[in-house]
Amino acid sequence: MTQAPEGAVQSSYLGGKLTLWQPAKGYRAAIDPALLAASVSLKPGRLAVEFGCGVGAALLSAASLNPGARLLGLEQDLSAAELADKNAAINDFADRVAVRNADVMDFKGGGADQDEVKPDSRVESPAQIDAIFFNPPFFDDPSTLRAPDPSRTKAWINDSSLTAWIELALRRLKEGGRLTVIQRADRLDDMLAALRPKAGDITIMPVHPKADAPAKRIIVAATKTSRAPLQVLPGLVLHRADGTYTREADAILRGEARTALARH
Repeated sequence: MTQAPEGAVQSSYLGGKLTLWQPAKGYRAAIDPALLAASVSLKPGRLAVEFGCGVGAALLSAASLNPGARLLGLEQDLSAAELADKNAAINDFADRVAVRNADVMDFKGGGADQDEVKPDSRVESPAQIDAIFFNPPFFDDPSTLRAPDPSRTKAWINDSSLTAWIELALRRLKEGGRLTVIQRADRLDDMLAALRPKAGDITIMPVHPKADAPAKRIIVAATKTSRAPLQVLPGLVLHRADGTYTREADAILRGEARTALARH
């Protein structure tokens, strides 16, 4: 059995379809990575990159949902990157999923500047990227958040802005490539401002904790250089009044269904 670094525990994810090594203390993958992965649709042979993949919850969920697609995860934290690499191996995705310990902002991928994606030992990467997705830290200004537990700081607060991540992703994507992001609902205006100069076909799906509650999350997808108009899809409701998952949410979190964004 693959040995995990000290301080990690194994848990199941995506309805038991995945096994993940995760830190025993600190941030643990919850539902956002599953929702994000369920919003990404890839044909076999296509390449997708996740910015800030953590231990690989969204990265490997996307691999599970998109057989034959190739994926590369970028993760600045060495311990998380090591766990993500091990998780790719124990879930039998090592032949088409690679993890790179790197700062997202240093990533040199395909795109207008013609930089190439360096071939990984397990992923033969083309010079252009079909899709980029990420679940970025929700805060890029430490003054807006009461400091979390130190072991969770990197998952909640990012040194680079959300706008910088979006702008980089649009530079690295090929023409017509798709960007998908899950974020706090109150960041929608920032996301639209960053997307509109270079992307279109912007599609927004609100995520509501309950049917009568305002959306706390949004999942936004956009196509590089498209001129198609913006669309707002019906919202995804996570919980019934009694707190149990709705049928649609439960199917997505078990890896048995996609969100409307992937079907769009």
